[in-house]
Amino acid sequence: MRVQAAVLHQCGATAPYVSSKPLEVAELELEGPGPGEILVRVAAAGVCHSDLSVVNGTRPRPVPMVLGHEGAGIVLEVGPGVTRVRPGDHVVFVYVPMCGQCPECLSGRPYLCAAGQAANRAGTLVSGGTRFRFPSGGAIHHHLGVSAFAEHTVVHESSVVPIDKDVPLHIAALFGCAVMTGVGAVVNTARVEPGTAVVVFGMGGVGLSAVMGARVSGAWPVIAVDIVDHKLELARKAGATHVINSTAENWLEQVQDWTGGGADYAIEAVGVEAAILDAFRAIKPGGTAVAAGLPHPSRLLNLPAVALAGEGKRLLGTYMGQSVPVRDVPRFLRLYRAGLLPVDQLVTSTIRLEQINEAMDRLEGSQEARQVIRFG
Repeated sequence: MRVQAAVLHQCGATAPYVSSKPLEVAELELEGPGPGEILVRVAAAGVCHSDLSVVNGTRPRPVPMVLGHEGAGIVLEVGPGVTRVRPGDHVVFVYVPMCGQCPECLSGRPYLCAAGQAANRAGTLVSGGTRFRFPSGGAIHHHLGVSAFAEHTVVHESSVVPIDKDVPLHIAALFGCAVMTGVGAVVNTARVEPGTAVVVFGMGGVGLSAVMGARVSGAWPVIAVDIVDHKLELARKAGATHVINSTAENWLEQVQDWTGGGADYAIEAVGVEAAILDAFRAIKPGGTAVAAGLPHPSRLLNLPAVALAGEGKRLLGTYMGQSVPVRDVPRFLRLYRAGLLPVDQLVTSTIRLEQINEAMDRLEGSQEARQVIRFG
């Protein structure tokens, strides 16, 4: 079938993207689903910083590639052997396909699935190969097994989680990355307890989701830190009890004052090593800092080593919020439907696929929390 999709031809583009147009919206050929695969009509896709990181080369991937990894849609067709979904099902995409057989999957860590990670690095489906083609015949890579910046996509069945049909798909899309990572960092990685103090760095989609996760976990205070004031206002709406701009000279002293000497938990959702260090500095002795952002692979972190044994501080990494998607997407959706996770607050604008380069500029400029592409 013929589909419209946003194709990245080369990594390493620099802003302004609206003029350089690194992403080309083009008509492509999409093959039908093979064994274990499904054809999905994409209803909505979030524009995430991980997509921008591929565009600007921070997270290089094989090109050409159809970008997009956070989305939701409706199953149109299933290939041989598919058992988890059927045509008509509404689904949320998952950006690490899971084989269910490797040591990581069998130990309850499917977000580290060896087969899924290998396929993602290669830009293929976990079932092998690619399904997008240029009309001239050249193959196009998949982004994290999803490629949601397209009207339709073919994915492996392990790359989706079925959801109830009454959840708005443009909201459900955010559960595939922002919510799963941010809330997961709080409840799965940090394991925040009621009454403990939490500080979150970076009020993008993941950081705002972490704020929501902290509130639903019963934390107090919940402190939001960013360098952009209007994002701090979004944090208040998401549930932050206190906010502070980290360009203020006394921001750390203010956090320590609000928390009585330091937070119990700090969640970093910026993707730069300086923010990880700030999160580590913001916790009290015995506290836990969680790094959820993805810095450039070449960047190194310089921490005061004595704080680990001498002060009992912990620094943990988290990928996908250490979520088990088939467990966590449904339970986070239940919290949303109960009014406990105000995920609607994450959507700061909706756009058309043709506006994708403009969206990258706004994301680069920290103007948005989540922009959502809506199809049809």
